[in-house]
Amino acid sequence: MRQAVALLALPEQLRRYLRRLLPAERQAARSLRPVLAQLAGVPMPAQWLYETAARWDEELAAVQALIESPGASVRLVAEPGPEAADRALRTARLGLALHGPAPDMVIANRIVPTGSGDPFLAALSGRQQSALKGWREEFGDVPVREVPHTGRDPRQPGELAGLLDGPAGSTPGPLPGNRRTVEDRRAEDGVLVWRLPLPGAARDRLQLVRRDDELFLTAGPFRRVLTLPSVLRRCAVSGAALRDGELRIRFEPDPALWPRSR
Repeated sequence: MRQAVALLALPEQLRRYLRRLLPAERQAARSLRPVLAQLAGVPMPAQWLYETAARWDEELAAVQALIESPGASVRLVAEPGPEAADRALRTARLGLALHGPAPDMVIANRIVPTGSGDPFLAALSGRQQSALKGWREEFGDVPVREVPHTGRDPRQPGELAGLLDGPAGSTPGPLPGNRRTVEDRRAEDGVLVWRLPLPGAARDRLQLVRRDDELFLTAGPFRRVLTLPSVLRRCAVSGAALRDGELRIRFEPDPALWPRSR
């Protein structure tokens, strides 16, 4: 699951690398390029490199917009019971909160029937039901759908069709998603609060670094460079807190950059 989350983050990361390698603001007019190359002592990048980078950036931006669109969502599939599956599911949820769309469903795969007289199946069912209870409590409004054990893995696309629909008679409702909001608390506390959902994040595995107009955020095994909203670029970070699966970063307006109130 970590690899899948990393794939969702790839378009944004590649765009950032392109901007660092070939910044658009350094693209000089063709008539000046020989002069600049002589002054710098190194050859200037060819025009076609900038044109290629611009085309790649446009294509990557389209993929990134699709991933981050309000209508995009994912469905997590795991077999309840093994601790490794539980950890992978929680890790995937954290990574999606940082990089991708919110899950609209958790599919609990290979569920054995309850009430079996066989000791092995009864013990397995008990572990699965215990894990399912924890999933429903942890994921809250995200529905958890059980898929019965068929005795074999699906082999044809048609066998997976039923997993693409919600439970009978219901469909997943609208979910809040991974929305980041700025709360204006200047009147009460003199700060602006940037609220970022990070379900499953742990304080001891959370790091924040502000650099110019960017925030380098590390949560568990995931890392993302977030561009600050324009209103926060004129502020200084004054603190942060992780509460109820949400990171709240406090910003104090810089008096030198904010207009004086009359």
